Amino acid sequence: MKLKTFLRNNGLSITLAALFVFFLAGQIVAGRSEYNDDRARGGLPPMGLAEYLYSPHFFEATFENWESEFLQMGAYVFLTIFLFQKGSSESKDPDEKAPQDDDPRAMRNKPEVPWPVRRGGWVLKLYENSLGLAFVVLFVTSMAGHAVSGAKLYSEEQTLRGENGVTLVQYIKSSRFWFESFQNWQSEFLAIGSMVVLSIFLRQRGSPESKPVAASMWETADEE
Repeated sequence: MKLKTFLRNNGLSITLAALFVFFLAGQIVAGRSEYNDDRARGGLPPMGLAEYLYSPHFFEATFENWESEFLQMGAYVFLTIFLFQKGSSESKDPDEKAPQDDDPRAMRNKPEVPWPVRRGGWVLKLYENSLGLAFVVLFVTSMAGHAVSGAKLYSEEQTLRGENGVTLVQYIKSSRFWFESFQNWQSEFLAIGSMVVLSIFLRQRGSPESKPVAASMWETADEE
């Protein structure tokens, strides 16, 4: 495959990966500066870049945000199985049978179907739920990372104030942990809810996240 063709076929994922790396780098630079300011106020020496990448400050901030993103996407994958929004580009048509609901077992003999469909059994059962399960695993892993690193960071801050640190269980029970989580979770559902509703009335020509510009307001994405 020619490079030009490869870039065309994979331009979206490549661009998103590049933006992720760019903004992660910005988070690291800004986060290290903020963390060193806090350490200076506590009479501690500044951290180098490599040391900061292993600090609870970096891990807590990172996992806290990832957790909310994976919750949003996982919840959206599951909710759109059985919930609808008439007229939205983000919903199945409530009045028509969607191809996503077709039983893959009826197509197992077609040559182009993925291997798990041909294999059947538990392999197919896992495969037909693999997207939702992947987001569940990513959410649980990120939330665990948030809890562990957040407990370490909170204990560090408590120690600098001359107070006792907290255990992981104490941190999970604290209002701080749930405030950090809820403030991100609500914003994720606001964002995806806005996309669902706004795509009923607004358009973006050329984007698959939008209905065709000439489509009527209450025409759902996969209607003819």
